[in-house]
Amino acid sequence: MRNGTDPAVVVVSGTGTEIGKTVVTAAIAALARARGRSVAVVKPAQTGVGPGEPGDVAEVARLAGPVRGVELARYPEPLAPATAARRAGAVAVRPRDAADAVAKAAVEHELVLVEGAGGLLVRFDPDGGTLADVAVLLAAPVLIVAPAGLGTLNGVALTAEALRARGVEPLGVVVGSWPDDPDLAARCNLTDLPVVADAPLLGAVPEGAGTLPPEVFRDRAARWLAPELGGVWDAAAFTAGLDVAFTAAE
Repeated sequence: MRNGTDPAVVVVSGTGTEIGKTVVTAAIAALARARGRSVAVVKPAQTGVGPGEPGDVAEVARLAGPVRGVELARYPEPLAPATAARRAGAVAVRPRDAADAVAKAAVEHELVLVEGAGGLLVRFDPDGGTLADVAVLLAAPVLIVAPAGLGTLNGVALTAEALRARGVEPLGVVVGSWPDDPDLAARCNLTDLPVVADAPLLGAVPEGAGTLPPEVFRDRAARWLAPELGGVWDAAAFTAGLDVAFTAAE
């Protein structure tokens, strides 16, 4: 994120689960820290992790370096937060709880990253509160993290449409796990994703980036994300390079 235009809060939402939200969040945090910005990461609801086990906030800190982590609720079963809370007999997190925690963290930190659980409209509570409601309360931009391959265009289009229906503008799209050997659908999606989202393509994080040693992860993060997120990645150059490589392979 560039000087003068840096948002204080960015909400990171996926089009689904296990598509790279945490690694993308860590890359953004690493780049912000490299520029001297203080960073907090808020996870409204962590599911599928037991007491004492490291969750997504801990993974961001491991990869990006010291950040303040805020986890509002933890439920052991890997389910939607509202479902996991109900089955655990625990109190559900509500959008206002999350928004208040983010606002508090923003007083002391220059950047607050809010990582969702699953997709944008996954239910947090019995009343149907979602990450989209958190973004509305915060008036914060939402970064959409999407998978690379076939089927991703519909999920991104629906996510962007749901945001705009609530008056929230998508910040852009990042491919959360770019394969070493992208197929035809993945390569075409680089052109089509910004069209269906009507928002810029802001990065492609390599598959397996989260397994890199932290110092290597931090050193390479700028190559994966666009200047709007603090990096040097260029969508046009990245796409053109893939086209050249594919033509040469033919």
